[in-house]
Amino acid sequence: MNPDRRSFLRSLAAAGAAAALPGIPLLNHGNVNAAVAAAESFDFVFFTDTHIQPELDAAHGCQMAFAKIAAAKPEFAICGGDMVFDALDVPRTRADMLFDLYQRTEATIQAPLYHTIGNHDLYGILSKSGAIPTDPGYGKKMFEDRIGARTYYSFNHRGYHFIVLDSIFPTPDRLWEGRIDDAQLRWLAHDLAAIPPAAPIVVITHVPLITGYLAYGPKPDGTRRYDTVSVANSAAVIALFAAHNVLAVLQGHLHINELVNYKDCQYACCGAVCGNWWHGPRLDFPEGFTIVSLREGKISWRYETYGFQSVAPNPRYKS
Repeated sequence: MNPDRRSFLRSLAAAGAAAALPGIPLLNHGNVNAAVAAAESFDFVFFTDTHIQPELDAAHGCQMAFAKIAAAKPEFAICGGDMVFDALDVPRTRADMLFDLYQRTEATIQAPLYHTIGNHDLYGILSKSGAIPTDPGYGKKMFEDRIGARTYYSFNHRGYHFIVLDSIFPTPDRLWEGRIDDAQLRWLAHDLAAIPPAAPIVVITHVPLITGYLAYGPKPDGTRRYDTVSVANSAAVIALFAAHNVLAVLQGHLHINELVNYKDCQYACCGAVCGNWWHGPRLDFPEGFTIVSLREGKISWRYETYGFQSVAPNPRYKS
């Protein structure tokens, strides 16, 4: 890991630990009260679903995307999850190689980075991997160790409060579901309680809280035991937003560009760096990332493509 980035991440962790509360596993990075300051104007980048791998020219594609992100000179960037493809069902050697590849490539961004955990970033939870729960790095531990980040946290920047959620819930039968677990819900309620009602908030989640995808995307094949399209208990999460000024929820996972307005909040799925898993556009949405503009408490964004050409154009749609 880049020494400067490691130092940056350690400073975030130290700031969060300073505010520790009994029974709350993850904490705000920095002073929550800073969010009451006047909201300023700046840009950041939200990029998601890189699915980096040695195959399909994916590392070169990520390099192209990250170079264009760097050229935009954002104040920081947030990865929306699924950095690698994939750690779920592979041996430890393959998972380590993928995280190494991602970390080498992301250095191109040359800006402070925050990360969201995605389902493909969990190591070994599918039995096919050969991993067992006592293996080092099993489940979310590899993400925490390699990325140097907790799986959910919050931070403040220039009068805005950012909340990064962990929407991946490993199930007892070694599968996963989109869900915000009970401990995280308690943490979220506590985090929001410390924020003045008018303070602008941006939420990031890998699995969408709200999406219209099932109305037009490929339908699940009927064999899935769990909700892997959206967060199964999203209503409980959204209820906590009710008394707060949540400007937007930025979402990944589905590799689409989509905007749903619900109760004065914008729920945006923000495309994918890898498009259709490096096989071209996904549902006609090309490979890209999102530049988010915050202007005195208001939010807008634009989707940027970066010119990737698939070496293996594939089916138009992938479920």
